[in-house]
Amino acid sequence: MTYLWSLSRSALKVFSSNIIRTVINMSTSGSDFAGRVLVYSIIGCPHCMRAKNTLNEQEIPYTDVTLDKYPQARHEMQMRTQKRTVPQIFFNDRHIGGNDDLQTLIKDEEKWREAVEYVRSTPAGDKSPPVPDPSTAVSSDIGDIECEPDEYAALVKDLRKSGLIRDHRSVFKTYKNSFIGKEFVDWVVKTKELDRDRAIEMGQALIDRHFGHQLKKQETFQDADVYYKLIEDDDSDALNAGSSDCEPRPAHELGEDIRKLILKIYSSYLSSDGKKVDYKGIGESMEFQQYIRLTRELLRVNIVEATREEKLAFFINIYNALVIHGNVARGPPTNLWQRYKFFNTVRYVIGGEPYSLQDIENGVLRANRKGMGMFMKPFSTSDPRLKVALETHEPLIHFALVCGSKSCPPIKTYSASDINNQLTLAAESFLEGDDGLQIVMNKNHIKLSQILKWYSVDFGQSKDEKTTVQ
Repeated sequence: MTYLWSLSRSALKVFSSNIIRTVINMSTSGSDFAGRVLVYSIIGCPHCMRAKNTLNEQEIPYTDVTLDKYPQARHEMQMRTQKRTVPQIFFNDRHIGGNDDLQTLIKDEEKWREAVEYVRSTPAGDKSPPVPDPSTAVSSDIGDIECEPDEYAALVKDLRKSGLIRDHRSVFKTYKNSFIGKEFVDWVVKTKELDRDRAIEMGQALIDRHFGHQLKKQETFQDADVYYKLIEDDDSDALNAGSSDCEPRPAHELGEDIRKLILKIYSSYLSSDGKKVDYKGIGESMEFQQYIRLTRELLRVNIVEATREEKLAFFINIYNALVIHGNVARGPPTNLWQRYKFFNTVRYVIGGEPYSLQDIENGVLRANRKGMGMFMKPFSTSDPRLKVALETHEPLIHFALVCGSKSCPPIKTYSASDINNQLTLAAESFLEGDDGLQIVMNKNHIKLSQILKWYSVDFGQSKDEKTTVQ
């Protein structure tokens, strides 16, 4: 089975429009402009979209260097600008700055006219940022994903046809769509011609592979009058509810693919000025349905045995993807109550367990610490998700989970192999902007983001602890 990622007609229209506009820009560059305007950007960055849209409106041709395709250009950008955020804009060798700097420059008609005339009449020299060689581009697409069928998927299909799955009633409760351990073993012995020990092993494999679970959450399959249920039969409002017959892939690889795909879709439905997202269009698109099918692979992914680095990359990518998915499915929250409800109820099932945005942030990435307004830790001592939580919290996740500032860190998808450097880059990028850190010279003090106050426990409660975090 192969997942083929394609764009719907509406997405193709937006995509084609952007391509045509870029072609026009590049074609006029040779005839009307002797110099070069270069924009460092990344996919899915609204601030980059706004800057490029402004240049289009001003009929200024530009060369777009996306750091997703040319990650080696990130060092070049940082060396020339001493900045880590994008967009970064150059008129030949002159560094204009980010999107806000571009808008400010345009408002000063005299300075803007001089800047345009400079790049129109002056060729790009050796001091101008180089355009990367196209042959060095790194593909940011996930391509076709082969779904290797899980050998136990066939057993689950046979189990569904067996009649064992039905509503079971006890004195005080009804267990809907459940099956009994002893009856499962009897069925396997009879239909598969295996002994009881082998049948019990197969029942245990269904639990270990997250096809099903015991209703009392015990992890050992029992040849007894114990109730079990398939994951897909759970009464779940998880956004990836359903089933997956695919052999589980490494968690960090799956997380990267999910994040890349939702960014590709998000970018296709982001307005040219970067101010609006057509969430309704996303939800109705064919590619989003393909995305949902991909998220169902999370149902049975093995995250418990992942390393700290793999968990960090995986859950940051999934968190950021889940935010977009939640906006599509339920609409963006517009007030404090809706935001609280959104972060506590929008969830995926991951490795057989439900994870809301709050569970991921405070339960996993903050090593099971109470979040804002919480009276208890997310995971109790008996919660199976506690085994997934990091042993020690990671303070830098606060700069990677969302991008609400006036610029974006030059990275959107995190990888386990370089997660620590990427988190440092995200933190440095956040503190570059006024939203993160602002120096007030006339008052001789600095202003820091409220994030550092809200989560001060993560950054250290003493000078020694803060130094260690740094």
